[in-house]
Parts: sequence; C-alpha cells; structure tokens
Amino acid sequence: MASSPIPAPCPDPSAELVTCIEAYRRTGDLGILLDQLKALAKRSAPDALKSASHAYRDMPEVIIPLYERIVAASPADAQAMVVLANAYWLTGRGPAVVSDLAARAKSADASNRGAWHLWALAESDLRKRTDRWLAVATRFPSDQLARAALADNATSLANDESDPVALKLAVATYEGLLAESTATAQKLALEQTLKTLRSYRS
Repeated sequence: MASSPIPAPCPDPSAELVTCIEAYRRTGDLGILLDQLKALAKRSAPDALKSASHAYRDMPEVIIPLYERIVAASPADAQAMVVLANAYWLTGRGPAVVSDLAARAKSADASNRGAWHLWALAESDLRKRTDRWLAVATRFPSDQLARAALADNATSLANDESDPVALKLAVATYEGLLAESTATAQKLALEQTLKTLRSYRS
C-alpha cells in the first residue's frame, strides 16, 4: 500500500508580503491590499506570518488581516490577540471589540500587561475605566504607565462627578509616582498637578 505523500511545508510569506506592501504604497489601493493579505494568510503558517509581519507593526492595515488569521488558528496565543487588539484600536474599530479581545488575552495569559492595558483603555465609561486601571495597577504595582493612567482617570472622575474618593485616589497615586520620579521635569509636573488637586480640598 502506497504511503500518503508528505505535505509540502508552508512557504515563507515574507517576499510576497513585501511585494504586496510595495504595490500598496505605489497605488494606495487598500481594498486590493486586504484581499491579497487575506489570501496570503490562508496559505501561510501562523508563525511564518508573525515573523514576516514583524517589520510592519506600525501598519494596522497589514497587521489586521494577518493577525486575524493567526488568532483564529491559535486562540490561546495571548500576545497575538494583543497585537490584533492594538491594531483594531489604532484604526478606531471600536472599544467593544478591543475590550473583548483584550479580555480573552488576559484569560489566556494573566501576566500579559499589554492585554491588561488594552482592556482598561478600551472601557468607554469613565468610572469603569478608572476601576479597570486600578485593577491593572494593583496587579502590576511597578507599572508606572498604568499608575499614571489610573491617576489621570481618577482626576477626570473627581472633576466630572465631584467624587472625593476618586480625588483621594488620584492624589495618592500621583504622590507615589512623585516619590519614585528622578527626572526634574517630571517631578515639577507632578508637583504642580498635586498642588492643583490639593486645592480642590481646600
């Protein structure tokens, strides 16, 4: 009995991807690019797509069709979901789809900070967004970016709703950032922000 033929390995999509993007840059035809990339993604292995697309992380029109295929093929790949969610966010796809994808990434890998950041960023309600940034800052206490976002959102909440709890949270978070700051310009900015916030309670 003859053995089944061994499937040919997936080709490296890098060269074809370069050709597609060069044509897109000449013509500006997004529709053709998306059709070409979707077809390329179907013929290529997820890992090969990741490698080939790495140089185009700043082009969401390239990342989205490729990473939709990657995420579909690897539903537990948290980082792939983060890359796709970020591309969606940059193109204004909408907070709901970004939040859902980021939540899936968090579930797949709770240590992925990018997933947590996008999950918080995508929440449209200010109070809920502040709560999400608090959850991120609590899980990753050394994450200054998350704490700065928490302080900014808590400040907005205190302003918009005259919320004393949010004001207290904003002050405490900015004080923590100030204590860790080493850059003079940053320290001056934080001190000015704290002076303004403390005046709300005067």
